[in-house]
Amino acid sequence: MEHPVPVFTCLIVFAALASETAAEGLVNEDVRRTVDLSTHLAKISSEVLLSNQGDAARLILQLQFCPMQPLHLCFEYLTDSQVKGDEEEDGTLELKQTSIHGQSGEFYKVQLPSSLAAGAKLRVKVDMVFSHVLTPFPSHITQAERQLVVFQGNHYLFSPYPTRSQTTRVRLSSKTVESYTKLGNPSKSDEVIEYGPFRDVAAFSEDAMKIHYENNSPFLSISSITRTIEVSHWGNIAVEETIDLRHTGAYLKGPFSRYDYQRQSDSGISSVKSFKTILPASAQDVYYRDEIGNISTSHLQVLEDSVEVEVRPRFPLFGGWKTHYMIGYNLPSYEYLYTLGDQYALKMRLVDHVFDDQVIDSLTVKLILPEGARNIHVETPYPIYRLPDQLHYTYLDTFGRPVLVATKSNLVEQHIQDVVVHYTFNKILMLQEPLLVVGAFYILFFTVIIYVRLDFAITKDPAAEVRMKVASITEQVLTLVNKRLGLYRHMDEVVNRYKQSRDTGALNSGRKTLEAEHRTFTNDITSLQARLKAEGSDLADKVGEVQKLDGKVKEMVCRSCQEAERLVAGKVKKEAYIESEKTLGTKRQELVSSIDSLLDAL
Repeated sequence: MEHPVPVFTCLIVFAALASETAAEGLVNEDVRRTVDLSTHLAKISSEVLLSNQGDAARLILQLQFCPMQPLHLCFEYLTDSQVKGDEEEDGTLELKQTSIHGQSGEFYKVQLPSSLAAGAKLRVKVDMVFSHVLTPFPSHITQAERQLVVFQGNHYLFSPYPTRSQTTRVRLSSKTVESYTKLGNPSKSDEVIEYGPFRDVAAFSEDAMKIHYENNSPFLSISSITRTIEVSHWGNIAVEETIDLRHTGAYLKGPFSRYDYQRQSDSGISSVKSFKTILPASAQDVYYRDEIGNISTSHLQVLEDSVEVEVRPRFPLFGGWKTHYMIGYNLPSYEYLYTLGDQYALKMRLVDHVFDDQVIDSLTVKLILPEGARNIHVETPYPIYRLPDQLHYTYLDTFGRPVLVATKSNLVEQHIQDVVVHYTFNKILMLQEPLLVVGAFYILFFTVIIYVRLDFAITKDPAAEVRMKVASITEQVLTLVNKRLGLYRHMDEVVNRYKQSRDTGALNSGRKTLEAEHRTFTNDITSLQARLKAEGSDLADKVGEVQKLDGKVKEMVCRSCQEAERLVAGKVKKEAYIESEKTLGTKRQELVSSIDSLLDAL
């Protein structure tokens, strides 16, 4: 069982020393290297069987820089296993930065779980990921051309020990290879080049490996990303990422033809149309926009264990092109925030998956904690650079929310690991915002009550009070008259149903309802008319006219009901009934219009 231990530097290559100053007695029995160049990253994995052929046991190993490699190492982790006979015992390597007297460069001390005895063997695996080491050549290509890149490295494992046997397998992204170094007569099969085995390689051996081949994989790099995480104790964590993305492949030479790009499948084959961003499974309210606004060409797919967002920029990305966009979402806090009393622990990823084989040149994380958080402590799986804490103010904040700001450069997918933030928070402070809202409304309502009840007039105005009373009574009259007119429309519906169903009982019931409710409304209006007279308003006479006209309207409604009964009983012909109904309807409409005119004058 292998246990990875992450180590992050600019560039580290494996080198195990027998002591802090020399490597006597240690030999690389067998080295198997795999160089994966199928993407825009260089992934180098080395499996080394180390043998202690000295007289003393060895407990300390070290790692050091390789002078041939460019300083673009993003990630490295090591595993080891003690080999005893036919059994292997796995262990974990603990690394600490150190220095060696008389030698320049950075070195890392490796503390083995147990001493490597004389004659014993140690199996070590080193995985490294390099960014920006594949150089486009030519550096400029047209839209119709394919992209060629150059990789330069070391044929051998850079080690202070002599190596008895070593093989190197290089995995490319295509079968097309312009040229490659021929050390040791290597064999090529499709996308694989195999070097070795090399026998009896001296310590610290260097020999330049150069491969010029076709690679049309997406050469995407994130120039900078600002990840803002706002934590709320009310159940939500808001995440927003502002990303500057660029294509680091061969620059586009000449004009861009969208017609050829859409018509020919191999046009702009090294360009990037879209990529997939993977969000947590509980992500919701996802948005994707740039400075112009929302980008509607994106697609979102909810899976069982994640949420996939197909990010499609407004234009395809060619070499040298770049884009700027923002993506955000909300998360339920109960999945990431743990509490015990006033102690809280937030466990989240420092960076998420933006696209496959991602490279982040510069990362800035801003973690906004609730107002009142204190005793903040951060645990990270790898070193980060902490900037001075800041304060963030939002709605209902009084003294500001603490903001943790951290930066890191040169990150890849292996850096997608959890960071834990511990802090204390007095839960009584959760009542601060509700109490502020309640207090604000209390002050507002209390002020309104005081203002309404205060009379700022020097003298009272009886006429104004009378006008207010008359206006209130008039409003009631208008409401009652409109309701009474609604009774007539309801009676018309009853008559129409009666003509179809010939149900005399339903007709009589509707007539009784009309009489009862009409009497109630009329009495109420008469009472309001008397109040208007008592106030000395001339509107009382107009209300009286409305009452008279309404009586005529009711008479027309009753006559229509009687004519319908005669029609159903066969006492009047249909033609005569239609003519009579037309005459009654015309007169009724004229009366209603007169009532509306009087109501408008009130």
